[in-house]
Amino acid sequence: MLCAISGEPPQEPVVSKVSGAVFEKRLIEKYVEENGKDPVTGEDLSPEDLIVVKSSRIVRPRPPSLTSIPALLITFQNEWDALALETYNLREQLTRTREELATALYQHDAAVRVIARLTKERDEARDALSKVTVSAGSASSGDAMAVDTEGLPEELAAKVDETKAKLSESRKKRPVPKGWATAEDISAFEVGTSNPLPVSQATSLTIGGGYAAVAGLEGDVAIYSIESDKVERSLKIDEPVTGSTWVGSKVIFATAKGSVKIFDSGSEVASFLDHAGPVTGLSVHPSSEILATVGSDKSFIFYDLVNLQRVTRVFTNSALTTCAFHPDGHIFAAGTSSGEIKLFMTTTGEEAVSFELGAPVQAIEFSENGFWFAATAKGQTTVTIFDVRKQGDKARAKVLDVGSAVQSLAWDYSQQFLATAGADGVTVQHYNKGAKSWSEIARAGVNGAVEDVKWSDGASKLLAVNREGVVSVLFSRAQ
Repeated sequence: MLCAISGEPPQEPVVSKVSGAVFEKRLIEKYVEENGKDPVTGEDLSPEDLIVVKSSRIVRPRPPSLTSIPALLITFQNEWDALALETYNLREQLTRTREELATALYQHDAAVRVIARLTKERDEARDALSKVTVSAGSASSGDAMAVDTEGLPEELAAKVDETKAKLSESRKKRPVPKGWATAEDISAFEVGTSNPLPVSQATSLTIGGGYAAVAGLEGDVAIYSIESDKVERSLKIDEPVTGSTWVGSKVIFATAKGSVKIFDSGSEVASFLDHAGPVTGLSVHPSSEILATVGSDKSFIFYDLVNLQRVTRVFTNSALTTCAFHPDGHIFAAGTSSGEIKLFMTTTGEEAVSFELGAPVQAIEFSENGFWFAATAKGQTTVTIFDVRKQGDKARAKVLDVGSAVQSLAWDYSQQFLATAGADGVTVQHYNKGAKSWSEIARAGVNGAVEDVKWSDGASKLLAVNREGVVSVLFSRAQ
């Protein structure tokens, strides 16, 4: 029997229960004490797993070569030479290991320094971006970074002025259109039809020419006929859609990847990738020739819808969450993640005034009277009506509490009815101009939380889409 560790016949042989190998007792006990493993198999081994082998003691004879002094000296010399060679090899290996360790430590230190520098530059850039202020050429105070505003090209600026003059002149004398739904009609609204569309995780709803476009986070778009209550066409955006709008024959989509895609007659005619982050809102100018988009990169961009090109970009000091044009088109409103609603001059991009909502702005909707706009914040159950002619607390004309978190707003063309959509369905708030009072005249539950809501022509119907892509059409059966 030979010891599996020393290779010599053991004086006190023991057998391992784990591997069945024979060991010298003192050697294996020391090994187990230090490692707790069987040296043969590497499995766990304890002193209790060692079985003593009882055998007769054998006195090992000396080798014949070790019976004389010269032979012993030669043996000692060989052992010394082997020991010196092994020591040399160990020193050489130790030197190489030290060199490799020094190189690794140097590389690690260099990497840490680079990471620290990049982190510092990133934090400084973020801090500078968060302090960006919009100015008309004058330096801002403090450490804020001054960014010049970009005005519209002359031809588009002239179009904005022309549209404002035309619309504002006729606004005060504009009567409620004939055949428009009355408060009695809307108070009788109920869910008339409900149609599941092939859209996963629906996020937006837009209406144009008797059709509704419903888009979702999977990049699917369904073109739904309101009159026939069926899907007539499908589009594929291939990016998560965050917002949509319909203008003329064009349907425009904003995505979470920062792109804006324009479709005309079912075909993509333009695609822009100007935002460095998700596009969080979009709105079309009353002239139908300018598209505005806002994003989490703290900027808003104006596009020329005639020539299909970007014309201006303005940075703000907060991430933007939603937007809307004033019904006259000379003012552009943008909601921020800091809870402010900023109003900018459309032609110059200069900030005119801001209103405080107190939480990240979820939705903004202007009334056709040109004086009011409604706004709600993320998670809020209230809708605040602001008067653009006033400032501070006096600007809050009315606060409406609908009882559940509001996701979307829609004001009808007659400026009488404000629809809200949220977790508990749809409500319609009515403003009585004669009595100068607000009241809730309709409330309807829709399966699932409602993501978006829109009025049809004449306010005869109200369309709502939930997260599962189910479109519900509310109307009065008595109409």
